[in-house]
Amino acid sequence: MNVAYFPGCTLKTNAKDLDDYARKSAEALDITLEELENWQCCGGVFTTSRDEVATKLSSVRALLDAQSKNQILVSVCSACHNVIKQTNHAMQNDEEFASKVNNYLSETPYDGRTKVLHYLELLRDVVGYDKVKEKVVKPLKGKKIAAYYGCLLLRPNNVMGMDDPENPTIIEDLIRALGGEPVVYPYRNECCGGYIILENPESAKSKCEKVISSAKNHEADLIVTACPLCKYNLDKNNNGLPIVYITELLAEALGVKEDNNE
Repeated sequence: MNVAYFPGCTLKTNAKDLDDYARKSAEALDITLEELENWQCCGGVFTTSRDEVATKLSSVRALLDAQSKNQILVSVCSACHNVIKQTNHAMQNDEEFASKVNNYLSETPYDGRTKVLHYLELLRDVVGYDKVKEKVVKPLKGKKIAAYYGCLLLRPNNVMGMDDPENPTIIEDLIRALGGEPVVYPYRNECCGGYIILENPESAKSKCEKVISSAKNHEADLIVTACPLCKYNLDKNNNGLPIVYITELLAEALGVKEDNNE
C-alpha cells in the first residue's frame, strides 16, 4: 500500500532518525511512504487567525497533491501533523477561509477530500497493531517505556481526534504490541515548553524536568516521543533518562534498525 508522505523540515535535518526509521518500518509492514515531490515547510505552528492565509498554503498544496493521487496523507512529526490536520479541518468547515485559500492557488481548488493520518494512526487504524505484533522479530521484552505525547499530538481534540487527550493509549498500545511494558505517568501529555525555550528558558527547563522526573519516579527506562521539538527540549534539560523516537523503537522491534545504520 502506498500513502502520501509529508516529512517536514526537521526530519531532513536534526530529526533524520525519526524519518529514516519511519520509512524502513513502514516497508517492513508493507506500506510505502511516498514522499510528496514539492512539499514545503508546514509553517511550524497553526495560526488561528482566519485571515492568515499565507502560512497555510504549503499545507493545502500537500493536501491537494495527496488528493490528486487519491492517497492518505501521512506525517510523523507532531508539529507538522498538527498544522496539516488543523488546516484540513479549516478547509472542510470554514467556507470563507477555504475560498480565500483557493483564490491563491493556481492549481485545481482543494475541496477537503484528503484523509490526514499521523504515522501512529497509520499503524493502529490501517496496518493494525495485531499485524505489527506479528512482524516483531526482536520484542522489547523487559523495557519499561514511558510515552511522551506532549501537547500537539492530541490537541485540539475536536480536530485531531486521535485519542483521549487526557488519557491516551495509542502509544502505550503500540509499546505492548512491540513487547515492551508501557509506563503511565502524570506528565505524559503536558507541554515540554518547546515554544518558549528562547523567551523563557527557565520555565521550559522546569517543564521538562517535571516530565522526566515523573517518568523516572514511575520506573521508566526511557521516554519515547514523535515530536522533534519535544525530543530536543527534553534532551537539552535531561537528567539521565534516554529520550528516543517512537520509530526507533519500532525499527528495533521489527529488526530493521541495524539496516538504518549501514
